[in-house]
Amino acid sequence: MGIANVEAVNQLKQLDVELEEILTSFDSNYAWNYGTVKEGLRDLYEKAKREQWNGTEQLAWDTDVDPERGILPDFANPLVGYAPYEKLNDREKNRVRHGQISLQLSQFLHGEQGALIVASQLVGAVPWIDAKYYASTQTMDEARHVEVFGRYLREKLEWQWPVNDDLKELLDATITDSRWDFKYLGMQIVIEGLAMAAFGNLYQISTEPLLKDLIHYVMRDESRHVAFGVMSLKGYYTDMSEAELREREDFLIYSCELMRNRLVGDQIATAMGWNRDEVKELVLNSAIGKAFRSSLFKRVVPNLKKLGLLTPRVREAFARLDILQFEDADPEAEDRALGLA
Repeated sequence: MGIANVEAVNQLKQLDVELEEILTSFDSNYAWNYGTVKEGLRDLYEKAKREQWNGTEQLAWDTDVDPERGILPDFANPLVGYAPYEKLNDREKNRVRHGQISLQLSQFLHGEQGALIVASQLVGAVPWIDAKYYASTQTMDEARHVEVFGRYLREKLEWQWPVNDDLKELLDATITDSRWDFKYLGMQIVIEGLAMAAFGNLYQISTEPLLKDLIHYVMRDESRHVAFGVMSLKGYYTDMSEAELREREDFLIYSCELMRNRLVGDQIATAMGWNRDEVKELVLNSAIGKAFRSSLFKRVVPNLKKLGLLTPRVREAFARLDILQFEDADPEAEDRALGLA
């Protein structure tokens, strides 16, 4: 076999490693009514068209970024005080901080690819033409998000982590479910709602200008995506049968439990050769860890309340997760405070 053929075979083998195939099946809908039947969706579509942006041209990719310092402040590190971490020298600690930010952004990247797949599914699945219009703009948004997070990780951090197991589980559940409203619940309401909170937290504490600009652009899009889910599902669950509603309750409880206990340091622990359970316990019980995980739901819970899905059963589960206090939060006010509205 010639050298060129050997290289081609090796490239195909690498593609096999980098690809994962999952079986999906869902109903697609033609919408022969081309008028507006869902209030607010046409305006949201117009806003999406106005706010398209080009990450190649509008972000300052020539910014010098030091991945081991100047991205996250020390107070945001839950490992401070942990004996194995404190034994490290300054260079090793900087390497851990590099790993932490690259891990977080890697999960953003993987979540955005999941959102890209779901948005493309919604174009076919949703039953109104305005929703199809908007889902098509979201598909473009998500492609752009994958592009810019991927480029930042590749060019500035030079370190990409595999997808977190819990995030992958919820992405798979959302992508493979055949019901269009589950795709909205899993992606627009839960995953996108969590992402908005995580993006907002990172935007406020990071001092790295390129990353701050990148996140702000992404958040402008994500704010619309969450609104898309709320508008589309409003009133859908009002007359739903008890059995069908229970399936939605089960999904929401499962997805929120899954998401609350991710990003707990286990991947960092493995990379450093530390005890995974020990690090997980440390992160879960740290002040910064508790505050971060709890605040992730300050958009999800009030939006579920708007949809009538904060049922007694869901409320009980959310009380156990200590996230029920966000039921009267105002995501729109937070968007305005961050300059997103």
